[in-house]
Amino acid sequence: MGHTIQDKTKLLQRVARLRGQVDAIERALEKDADCAKVMQLTVSARGAATGLMAELLEDHIRVHVSDPTHDRDRVRARGAKHLIDVVHAYLK
Repeated sequence: MGHTIQDKTKLLQRVARLRGQVDAIERALEKDADCAKVMQLTVSARGAATGLMAELLEDHIRVHVSDPTHDRDRVRARGAKHLIDVVHAYLK
């Protein structure tokens, strides 16, 4: 995903946020935190992962599926297939 270099800082910030939330889950489990607290932390991490995935999917659609400057047949078909594969894997 070489084209993500344009949004690299934003993506890395999302990854750092996600890492922090996963670390918080680990700390809570190590401290035997209340299960409601652990679940809330897990929901937050899931939200961060979903946000990251949304950014990546949006970028993929813009560059590989909808960008009219690319070879419409080859690049768009490949981009659409990749997108379909990722969505299927993500929703499992």
